[in-house]
Amino acid sequence: MTTGSPRMPDVAPQNVRVAGALVAAQGAVAVVFAVVLAVRAFGAGGQAMSLGLAEGAFFLLVGAAVVAIGLGLVRGKRGVRTPAIVIQLLLLPAVYSLIGPSGQLLLGIVAGVVVILTFLLLISDQARRWSMGDDYPDEA
Repeated sequence: MTTGSPRMPDVAPQNVRVAGALVAAQGAVAVVFAVVLAVRAFGAGGQAMSLGLAEGAFFLLVGAAVVAIGLGLVRGKRGVRTPAIVIQLLLLPAVYSLIGPSGQLLLGIVAGVVVILTFLLLISDQARRWSMGDDYPDEA
């Protein structure tokens, strides 16, 4: 018979690790986008170059943070679940923009499926219980 607090597992549940991989992939896309912006900025010259480099640096910083959050989920760090959920909510307007005003229907649908899938994985009951350290009931 075990006494005390519930057993804390060493690894996150499978759905949280999958969500973490998807979040890390989203961050990697932002890093690639940052590099593309920086390369394009060098061709612009003048003030457009400095603005393009600043925008690229911003996306690099954000992308690196998102990659770190995703890797944190994969490694079972409970504190990064909430930021990952917020990221998914912040990506929804980008999905809408791709589908609607930008007219990039296929890219918007693919991005939307990834964002919604990741969000659902992160808010599942198993993920919520894991994030609270409530994975396994006490053995009686």
